[in-house]
Amino acid sequence: MKAIITVVGKDKVGIIAAVSAELAGCGVNILDISQTIMQDNFTMMMSVDLSGSSVSLKELKARLNGIGERMGLVINMYNEELFNSMHRV
Repeated sequence: MKAIITVVGKDKVGIIAAVSAELAGCGVNILDISQTIMQDNFTMMMSVDLSGSSVSLKELKARLNGIGERMGLVINMYNEELFNSMHRV
């Protein structure tokens, strides 16, 4: 399964490192990544492949939420098909 992960919050050192290290540790492959800083706000969108994940979807979401809580970020994960359907014009 492929998913879209979004990360939003105040910019600080280590956001990309924390999220990508957690994904790598869980066997999740990052397919594409886009990030930008808007004023002092960090925004990132990732396309990931969950087929090699060593943890359940529920566990992965919990781990990402833990990063969000520690770093003051909002991290969401969506099934790619659902995400694309929601944002189709």
